[in-house]
Formats: sequence, C-alpha cells, structure tokens
Amino acid sequence: MSTYVYGITAGSHPALPDGMAGVGDPPCPVRILKEGELAAVVSDAPEGLRPKRRDLLAHQNVLSEVGAAGVVLPMRFGSVAPDDKAVTGVLAERAEHYKERLRTLDGKVEYNVKAVHNEEAVLHRVLSENPEIRGLTEANRKAGGGTYDDRLKLGEMVAAAVKARETEDADQVRGALETVAEAVSVGPESTGWLANVSFLVDRGRAEQFLAAAEEVRAAHPHLELRVNGPLPPYSFVEPGPAEPAGTTTGMSQGAE
Repeated sequence: MSTYVYGITAGSHPALPDGMAGVGDPPCPVRILKEGELAAVVSDAPEGLRPKRRDLLAHQNVLSEVGAAGVVLPMRFGSVAPDDKAVTGVLAERAEHYKERLRTLDGKVEYNVKAVHNEEAVLHRVLSENPEIRGLTEANRKAGGGTYDDRLKLGEMVAAAVKARETEDADQVRGALETVAEAVSVGPESTGWLANVSFLVDRGRAEQFLAAAEEVRAAHPHLELRVNGPLPPYSFVEPGPAEPAGTTTGMSQGAE
C-alpha cells in the first residue's frame, strides 16, 4: 500500500500521542518511520484521496500536533510515496538537506499575509492624489458624462493609477512586515489579491509581527489585510539543488 507523508522531523522528536488519526474515511492511524537521525510522520494512503475539507483539516491537525512538540518540515497535502521503503530511502538520500532545514526552521512559524484594496476607498484615494484625474472627472460631469473617448480616457487613467497604487501598497506591506521576519516567500499571483506573501517568524516575535500587521492596517485604511497563522512553515521547506520546487524525490504530491 502507498504511504501518505505528513512531514519530516528529527529522529529524537517526542513520540506521537496515542491514537492519532490522519486522512481517510475511516481515518488512517498515524505512525513514525525512522531512518538514521530523521523520521517521517506517515500513515497508509487512502485510495482516491481528494482535497476534501475533512482530509485537509486532518492533514493540518497532524502537523499542528507534531509541530507543537518540536520542529517539523511539513509536506503539502497529497504527498504520497509508493511504500514505506521509498520514504526511508528519501530520508537517507537527502539526510543533510533535511537536517539543515530542521535546524533553520526550529522555533519558527509561518504567517501568510494577503492584501486587497477596498475598491471605494482606493478610488477616493486615487482621485485625491491625481489632479489630472480629478479635472477630467469634473469636466465629464459638467458635460453630462462626456464623450465616449473622454470616458474611455478617464477609465484608462483610473485603471493605471489603481495598478500603480497596488504595486506601491504591496511593496509597503512587505517592507513593513519583513523587518520582524526571518525570511520572506512571495506566493503566486491570484485574482483579487495585490499581495500574497508568507513570512517566516520566530515564535518569540509572533506578537511583534501581529502588532506590525495591525500598524499596517491602521496606516492603510484603503487596504483589507488578511493574516493567517501561525502555520507550519510550508513556504520555507526549500527543495534540494537537483529538484524543482514543489516535489520530493519518491513522493508525489496532489492538490492542496
């Protein structure tokens, strides 16, 4: 049977709580595979596993429970190896890399920060900052809406100004928060978000990081800020030099 991998820890990591359950219906018992100084937190892999809410939560709960007792390198939801032997083979093959990442991430958590504009507030700000846009807006109003070309020109000017503001605000969000973070990972662009950034934060500075996020909110009332964390440091489990990002030798990954 295939082996589902939740994460990688040191071989000295405290034992799992009795009866810990993972993904699957019924939930598969979670167990430890050891290889040298490393260990993998695994279970059997259910057939036909899909990213359903119950299994996503089970994956997250296992990592949270394991991470509460010590550092863990989290695998993405759906990380599956052909069998236990393949998992221990990966641990042996990449032992130095995993040990280095465990040392680096010890005592660290991830916070993901997403930012989006409040549409009405940012339009008001764009108008207040751009006299040319204000002038054309007023001219169109006095002309009963203006010609098609005037309306098109105004729309293009507003869109360009909003885009420039998005770039500037994204830089300001990152700049304000990276000063209290150990590392930064910029996430993929997604529709609607002007910033999608993960920060690696020392647990001892978590309150300071959250306070900095509140300062960003207060200083940028035209922004809506979503802070998610603390999380296992998914964005900072770096691949080895011979691997593309998002894969692990001998372990295939499903959707998260």
